[in-house]
Amino acid sequence: MRMITGAELKTVLHYRMLIERLRQMFRSGCALPPAHRHTLPTYDEHDASLILAPAWLTGRLIGIKVATVFPDNVRRDLPSALATYLLLDGKTGTLRALIDGPALTARRTAAASVLAASYLARPDSERLLVVGTGMLASQLIEAYTATFPIRSILVWGRNSAHAERVAGRFKRSKFQVSATTDLEGAVRGADIITCATATREPLIMGDWLSPGAHLDLIGGVTPEMREADDQAVRRARVFVDTRDGACREAGDIVQPLDSGVIGGDDIAGDLYELTRGDRGGRRFYDQITLFKSVGSALEDLAAAELAVEMVIHRETLR
Repeated sequence: MRMITGAELKTVLHYRMLIERLRQMFRSGCALPPAHRHTLPTYDEHDASLILAPAWLTGRLIGIKVATVFPDNVRRDLPSALATYLLLDGKTGTLRALIDGPALTARRTAAASVLAASYLARPDSERLLVVGTGMLASQLIEAYTATFPIRSILVWGRNSAHAERVAGRFKRSKFQVSATTDLEGAVRGADIITCATATREPLIMGDWLSPGAHLDLIGGVTPEMREADDQAVRRARVFVDTRDGACREAGDIVQPLDSGVIGGDDIAGDLYELTRGDRGGRRFYDQITLFKSVGSALEDLAAAELAVEMVIHRETLR
């Protein structure tokens, strides 16, 4: 049994390889039952949550993410969301690997966004805007620059010091990264806008989107949360990672559906359909596209399998 840390994942889960592994997994599919969610009473102000998210490839691999959400951890200077990923042998049930859950989730989430962008964003996109300064911000910069000819990157956050900190992590001649306090101006000038925030009120206004822009929404993972307004959804050709998940959990999809701004048929496709060629992505150069993700256990399984393969390969080379 192997233990794979977050630091080790960074060295083995290279984004080009991970994006292609996700593409293959969405094309072939896997067993994907609903996640199990349980409310846990605590002695604090808020209840906690326990989430068990399984997926498997029959006779090959079984993966289970065990995640907890303790909202009151903020007062203890601890992350509110914690997770561990278990990868089991599909023939015997024996434990093959124990993997850092938050790091695995962050890398597969960024890779899924760029997988979608490979169908939806203009291939010549050079200007990237990252909205949000959490764990995903740096991952998104790494993933997008690994795939697109990005030359200029702006980072925006409610706390400008945090945005400066994210930008300061990248000192490369290939692309320039800087922080901005002008969200509207940054959106208007971006080819790709990627958002990973916990906002409940829209930050991205549809009227700001330039022709040909691609909008990638990662936050807003409950029906009450939202990163973009109705006009953004109206103007864009809309795609999701999974239809069932996005239409049930994502406020950026649930709220426009409930209010009649869009109908179910206005969701042009999901990652299954895009990767299998059942639905086309961007139709023309000036089209605005939008991708909304909520995450899938399929992505965790694909990333975990690749991580173990790469660790084993590295060990054989020593």
